[in-house]
Amino acid sequence: MSMPFYVAPEQMMKDRADFARKGISRGRALAALSIQDGVLLCAENHSRTLRKISEIYDRVAFAGVGRYNEFDQLRIAGVRHADLKGYTYSREDVDARSLANQYAQLLGQTFTHELKPMEVEILIAEVATNSAEDQMFHVLYDGTINDESGFTVLGGAANSVAEKLDQTYEQDWQLSDALKAAAEALSHHEKDAHENSMAVSGVADLEVALLARNHTGRAFQRIEGDELATYLRG
Repeated sequence: MSMPFYVAPEQMMKDRADFARKGISRGRALAALSIQDGVLLCAENHSRTLRKISEIYDRVAFAGVGRYNEFDQLRIAGVRHADLKGYTYSREDVDARSLANQYAQLLGQTFTHELKPMEVEILIAEVATNSAEDQMFHVLYDGTINDESGFTVLGGAANSVAEKLDQTYEQDWQLSDALKAAAEALSHHEKDAHENSMAVSGVADLEVALLARNHTGRAFQRIEGDELATYLRG
C-alpha cells in the first residue's frame, strides 16, 4: 500500500507565496499618493480598455495589479458590497476600512484553502476633507493588510519605484507636480529594466485617476487625453 503524498504546511504556504509573488512581479507598477488635491492613482497601463483603477463608491477607489481577471472579480464584488451596504444603511457607512477588511478575509481564505492563490495585490483608497485623514489600504495576495500613509506602490519593482518617490514626495503637492513625480518614478523603473525602451512618461503609457478632495458626492475622476498631457507638461 503506497503512502499518501505529504507536503509540510510551512512548505506549502511558502510555495503558494512564491507562486503569487512571481505572478505579481510580472505586472506593471501602480502608485497612489495623498496630495493637496486628493488621492492620486497612477498606473503603468498600455491598454485603453482594461482598467487597473476604478471607482468603488462616492469617495472610494479600487486599484489592482497582477492577474487582471482575478482583481477585476474583486472589484466587481466590492462594488456590489458597497452598493448593498449604502442602500441598506446609508452612504456614509461605506468606507475603505470595511471594504479592505472584506477583501483581506477573501484573499486570506483563498490563499489558505484553495489550490492556487490569487496573483494580485489591491489598494482601497478613500479621500477625506484633509490629507492627514486620507485612507489607503494595501491588501496582499495572502490577505495581509497594510494601512499606508503618504504614498504606496504596488506591483512589479515596487521597491524601486517607492525608493524614487521617497526622495521627492511632499504631502502638499499640487496635482501637476504629483503626477509628474509619479510618472518619473514609474519611468525610472522602466529605464532600469529596459535601457533601450521608451520611458513610461507619455499619455499612452499611463492610466491616471484622482479622488478629488473638494468634490461633493462622487469624487472619482479619470485624467486622460489632452488633460493628462497638459498636466505632464506642467
